[in-house]
Amino acid sequence: MSVRSLDRRILLPLALSTAGLVLGWNRTGIASDVTGPIEQLHAGLIAIMRAGKTAPFRQRYEMIGPIVVQTFDLNKMLREAIGPRWTSLPSDQQTALADAFRRFTVASYVANFHGYSGERFEIEPVVKVAGGDRVVETRIASASGKARALDYLMRQEGGGWKVVDVLAEGSISQVAAERSNMRSVLADSGGPGLLASLRQKTAELSGGILQ
Repeated sequence: MSVRSLDRRILLPLALSTAGLVLGWNRTGIASDVTGPIEQLHAGLIAIMRAGKTAPFRQRYEMIGPIVVQTFDLNKMLREAIGPRWTSLPSDQQTALADAFRRFTVASYVANFHGYSGERFEIEPVVKVAGGDRVVETRIASASGKARALDYLMRQEGGGWKVVDVLAEGSISQVAAERSNMRSVLADSGGPGLLASLRQKTAELSGGILQ
């Protein structure tokens, strides 16, 4: 199974890989308003996995980028990770950080979803209610039958549902992991340091193609 070990600092791109992935749709076969964005994300991942490393990194980045932006409320995730200090950052730094976080997130998916070894996405048919939010439960199952839980916390924004957090194995929060890392960098180096950190990670993921 060509899956990188889970890095708790980068929970969004749980690694899979290329060609022929089969989706586990909900039992009705009809995408609901809540599960639809996740099904679209899975379809986009299939496309870049089929393309694999034979396609340039930037090409795969441009393929999956619009889908990631549409599926996730990245600005909300970034603000919640940074916390109260967000409002004290100059507007130009906020704009630059939002762009860097978006590029980092997309690059993470491209770098990790690059090979196929019989894995399968499965979406649980029942959407859980969590106050005003919803939780879409999914599993990434390997050909051997091993499965990894990955849950998406969805929030209604502007008439549609978007992901505002991702929970690996039902409890490891992507926002919480990013919060620990980002606030530490902010405390040491401020907004410019966090911006440099995100750009460096993106460069490493993309082999220097992006930053």
